Amino acid sequence: MLSIIIPTLNEENYLPFLLESIASAKALVYEIIVADAGSHDKTREIAKNFGCKVVFGGLPAKGRNEGAKFSRGNLLLFLDADLKLPEGFLDNSLKEFNERKLDIASYHLKPETGSKIIKAGFDFFYNRLIDFTEKFLAHGAMGILVKKEIFEKIGGFDEKIKLAEDHYFARQGAKISRFGIIKSTEIYISLRRFEKDGYFKTFFKYLFCCLYMFSGKAVKSDIFGYRFSHYSKTEPARGGRRWKRERSSL
Repeated sequence: MLSIIIPTLNEENYLPFLLESIASAKALVYEIIVADAGSHDKTREIAKNFGCKVVFGGLPAKGRNEGAKFSRGNLLLFLDADLKLPEGFLDNSLKEFNERKLDIASYHLKPETGSKIIKAGFDFFYNRLIDFTEKFLAHGAMGILVKKEIFEKIGGFDEKIKLAEDHYFARQGAKISRFGIIKSTEIYISLRRFEKDGYFKTFFKYLFCCLYMFSGKAVKSDIFGYRFSHYSKTEPARGGRRWKRERSSL
């Protein structure tokens, strides 16, 4: 069984689209656990309407850990709330995961909105990078598929980390098990982080974080002032920035 775990805080504008894209995989046996950090919008209501199990969460690392405590599956899929999945995502993921005998895996990320230059830049600076470093430096942003036994051996996500706890988790997993980047599917992401804070500022923030983590250490100081609700409070911008409901866009 697959347990899908999603940490949330005020995600009523994005969560429905992720849950709709998950629902297309009707042939699979899975459960969805939404670990909510105390939303004051309709996030919890939306999750319950989709049949999700709603538990109390916290910051992303804590939310993922709390969700895992209530999971029944032997496989865990951690997803951010502002994502969309292409058709066949779950089927393709599990097939490749099993065929390659992986224990932990992550995905290519593809902005659904944005200019061709932004999309090309994202593909070059992230997707090609994680392919190149797949065998010696694991990356795991926004979507991580892992065997529950490996999750437990790692000890879950480090709740003391302030930024890139997902990358750190993937690297800890790669030390004790077989890690890989899933090539048969990808994840569609929102650019709201970049639009809110600025593309260059966000790029260099994560670049600095990545360089720091080459030391094997994680970012545990609050140097970036990360706040979980910083992006979710913002309405998706108009003019194509809001997720489209048409399935054809996937």
